Amino acid sequence: MATILIVEDDAAIRTALIRGLRDRGHAVTSAPAALEGLRQAVADRPDLVVLDLGLPDLDGAEMLRMLRAVSRVPVIVATARDGDAEMVRLLDAGADDYVVKPFSAAQLDARVRAVLRRADGGPADPSITVGGLRLDPRGREAALGGVVLDLTPREFDLLHYLAARPGQVVTKRELLTQVWQVPYGGADKTVDVHLSWLRRKLGETAQEPRYLHTVRGVGVKLVDPS
Repeated sequence: MATILIVEDDAAIRTALIRGLRDRGHAVTSAPAALEGLRQAVADRPDLVVLDLGLPDLDGAEMLRMLRAVSRVPVIVATARDGDAEMVRLLDAGADDYVVKPFSAAQLDARVRAVLRRADGGPADPSITVGGLRLDPRGREAALGGVVLDLTPREFDLLHYLAARPGQVVTKRELLTQVWQVPYGGADKTVDVHLSWLRRKLGETAQEPRYLHTVRGVGVKLVDPS
C-alpha cells in the first residue's frame, strides 16, 4: 500500500478519510492548510497527495501549481467543484485525477490504486530505517534488529510519525493532532503513556533512552543511537 498525504481543512472530513484509508492498509499523514501541505509533500515525499481546493491560506489549485514546480508526486484533487471547465483546468495544471465531494473512503482508495498503477514504476518503497529500527508502512510492521515488534495500531502510527522525522523534535500537541487526529487539543498524558509503552517494546527507558529522547518542555525525538 501507499504513503498518502491528505491536505484538507475540514477536520471531520480529514479524520474520516484518514481512518478509512488506514483501515485499507495505507500510511496516512495530513495537513490542514496549503503551505503546511506543501512543506510535508516536499520533506516527507509521500507516494500520493489528496488535495482539497478550498483551503484557508491558498486555493488548492495554487498549491498544485507550486507543488508541480518541485515534485512529480501524483495528486488527486478532492473538490465540490464539478464543472467540466474546472476539471480540465486542474488536470492541465498537473492533477492526476479528481474526485467530487461527497465521496467515500472506498471510492478514494480505488482512485489512489488506479493513479499509482499508472505512475511510472508504481509507488516508491516507503520503508523507513533508523539505526536498527525498520518500519514498513505497507505491511504496518516494525522490526528492531530484525525482530518484529508487537505493536498496536496506535503505537505503530506514533512510531512511524517519529521515525519519518529522525532527529526532529516533535511536540506532544503535534502528535495529538497528526497521530490521534485531535484537532483542538487533548490530554498530553495519552502521548506519555504510549511513549512509555513504545520504550518498553524498544528495550529502553526514559532514564536510559536509545531511540526515543524526551526534550524537556518541548517534545520528543527519535534518533539513530549509533
